Amino acid sequence: MDEIKKSKLKFILCLLTGMVIGVLIGITGLNALVSYRIDQYHKKIRSLETVIEDNNVRLKKFEESMKNRNKFILKDIEIFLLYDGDDMEKISLEKHIKEKYNMLLGKEVKNIDIEMVAEVIDKRIMRIDENEYKLKVTRLMLSDVLKIWVEVNVKVMSSE
Repeated sequence: MDEIKKSKLKFILCLLTGMVIGVLIGITGLNALVSYRIDQYHKKIRSLETVIEDNNVRLKKFEESMKNRNKFILKDIEIFLLYDGDDMEKISLEKHIKEKYNMLLGKEVKNIDIEMVAEVIDKRIMRIDENEYKLKVTRLMLSDVLKIWVEVNVKVMSSE
């Protein structure tokens, strides 16, 4: 009789242990899935905030330049990063680079000095979070849209 009670007790203990382990594995898997989706939403929100901010600046510059309709004006800035890093880093770098050029929006193209435009970020080191980014302008095209191709080299700063 004692053997039957001991085997029942072992069975119940084994069953409860299996259920607890199963619940823990299920919670861990669900947590990983949800956290991945939250990260994707966070990236999307951040990129949309950047687009909205950029569009607001462009709208303000266009409203100011509407007085001069017959002139060929700069309407947009496009940054092409030659960089294989994280999307969040790319978004952040593009935002910081565009901030450097926002004062050009709405200006007449013939009055923009292309060499000075390149020198603004060429051979510049940007520090974002714990990383340093060395920027090098590889190509530049100026029409009603300023297009800049930037090569990015990363140097991770040590936290000492």
